[in-house]
Amino acid sequence: MKIAVFSTYHYDEEFLNRYNTGHELTFFTLALHADTAPLANGFDAICIFVNDKVDKAVLEILKAAGIKLIVLRCAGFNNVAVADAKAMGITVVRVPAYSPEAVAEHAMALILTLNRKTHKAYNRIREGNFSLERLMGFNLHNRKVAVIGTGNIGKAFCKILSGFGCKISAYDLYPQDEVKAMGVQYGTLEETLCDADIVSLHCPLTPETQYLINQKTLKLFKHGAMLINTSRGALVHTKDAIKALKSGQLGALGLDVYEQEGDLFFHDLSEGIIQDELITRLISFPNVLITSHQGFFTQEAIGEIARVSFANIDAFCNGEELKNKVD
Repeated sequence: MKIAVFSTYHYDEEFLNRYNTGHELTFFTLALHADTAPLANGFDAICIFVNDKVDKAVLEILKAAGIKLIVLRCAGFNNVAVADAKAMGITVVRVPAYSPEAVAEHAMALILTLNRKTHKAYNRIREGNFSLERLMGFNLHNRKVAVIGTGNIGKAFCKILSGFGCKISAYDLYPQDEVKAMGVQYGTLEETLCDADIVSLHCPLTPETQYLINQKTLKLFKHGAMLINTSRGALVHTKDAIKALKSGQLGALGLDVYEQEGDLFFHDLSEGIIQDELITRLISFPNVLITSHQGFFTQEAIGEIARVSFANIDAFCNGEELKNKVD
């Protein structure tokens, strides 16, 4: 099968070539959108990532180009108009669980860094400043952490929190017995948020969860609580989060995702002027830590993404059951 692979970097090429099961791959560094969709002409399938945009207009171009399969090398599929793809006879597959531990561990890394201020200590020491002033954190032991979403990643995150001796509460429309067995207490969203020291988001982006964290829900937070988002940027209403940071209602914010990240993340913009005023405002806060959608980025996760992607492609080519089909 001839496959056009969009939004690629050297690590994508390395791992996709390593796990390739005999398909013809052409790599494009460009993201997929209406202007770049014509590049798919002459291919049977496309392989895309989180910031590629596949709306109805793009799908029409892909359909005309003869694309039969869209291979998502990620778990989320909110960037694809799935219903329109189905109506056009284009199959969509994804990688539902490549390494839950990778993202869960990154969420904990954000918490530890923000809390113990190791990023600031690192810079101080390099400048010869060995002072401990303004570096005080708090013990995670016995602190309440609210986990919003207890799917594969949320469950892995709960296991990590258990090791730190945290008190864990959770909100999920579908509570899991395995998570309950860890001692996690499920409740309503309001109950889960109200007295947590840390709130960590691990739910997908859907019409129901868009801007789940907004002016109203931020008021439910314990004053000075920490918010962590390693899921999807649009779970958090950025302007409302900035207001909460300014008032002190939000004590710290750790982001690995951002609702307008498509024009920013994965790119080197160090020689230019960033035009996004919201993210430049966030960067200016001393209690905000932003990473560039890095949570998934481990050897194990990238390898699993490549392996499952080709398994999906092979199943499609062989007319086998598509276990990871998105309907």
